[in-house]
Amino acid sequence: MTTETTTPAQARDSAMARLSTLDRWLPAWILAAMALGLLLGRLVPGLAGALDSVKIGSVSLPIAIGLLVMMYPVLAKVRYREVGHVVQDRRLVITSLVLNWVAAPAFMFVLAWAFLPDLPEYRTGLIIVGLARCIAMVLIWNDLACGDREAAAVLVAINSVFQVIAFGALGWFYLQLLPSWLGLPTTSAEFSILTITGSVLVFLGIPLLAGFLTRTYGERAKGTDWYENTFLPKIGPFALYGLLFTIVVLFALQGNTIVARPLDVARIALPLLIYFAVTFTAGMLLGRGLRLGYRRSTTLAFTAAGNNFELAIAVAIATFGVTSGQALAGVVGPLIEVPVLVGLVYVSLFARRWFTDARPVAVAPEKESVR
Repeated sequence: MTTETTTPAQARDSAMARLSTLDRWLPAWILAAMALGLLLGRLVPGLAGALDSVKIGSVSLPIAIGLLVMMYPVLAKVRYREVGHVVQDRRLVITSLVLNWVAAPAFMFVLAWAFLPDLPEYRTGLIIVGLARCIAMVLIWNDLACGDREAAAVLVAINSVFQVIAFGALGWFYLQLLPSWLGLPTTSAEFSILTITGSVLVFLGIPLLAGFLTRTYGERAKGTDWYENTFLPKIGPFALYGLLFTIVVLFALQGNTIVARPLDVARIALPLLIYFAVTFTAGMLLGRGLRLGYRRSTTLAFTAAGNNFELAIAVAIATFGVTSGQALAGVVGPLIEVPVLVGLVYVSLFARRWFTDARPVAVAPEKESVR
């Protein structure tokens, strides 16, 4: 692997230049996918019901297919032999745990009560979104922003374990116990551990295992050079194809509701915008303060800001029903999260200059290439 020395600005420009046409125009494709999903949901009679009826257990099959296609190429890129070095970085792991499981849910609780005190269904939905830590799309954003893939995979794996263990308990704490302590109305919710476990296994476990086995046997059979420079570029675009397909399906499922309640959507969207901006900025600043470097600071920020809206939607629908306000709040999540986090990819690349103190840095082009 060759390494060249370049300035921060050159490194940022180089990363942007290496984006494929699909990557460079990703915000436009995502907005188009959202619009297509909304139109299909409005114009095709019975489509939402048909999509929602195709399930394996409580998991929507079309969504599961899209997520598997999206996740596999990203997880196949992870250099699993380097994972041990990430776990040894206690500053990164501990900071990520605090941001994801203490700060972020508490911040979403405050925002939900501040902006939706008179709308309990939407408020509950927002709190559920805050509890569902990202185990899916964060890998896409992290990859596009040239974050640390191995660190992202480890943090996502840790989040998935905590998801199974802590989601129900935190839901009880933020929806019942804490409001009662503060003299606020409480929400009765029975969270299904089976739903959470099934979502984690489908959205993370299967593609993680497939990615690990592909790299292990691919490198053993053909060598690292073939795997990195021939195989990965061929499967890379499928991650974004899966992402766009998933967005179309999600918005087709709730298209009628979103179009019929624009003011409600706007009220849900505002605290979400604040949440994503603040948690991402906190992650970047903490990473810089802890001297984690650009790549791991970026990973820290995206894993803190991203939410597993697939799981939030599944839990809201299973607990409150497909037409509930809680489910609508879950669907508004990706409506706001996807374009905002795509924008934060570009913010990350621009902010890279502040992680090098204007000194030349060593950049390994093939390590940072998205495609």
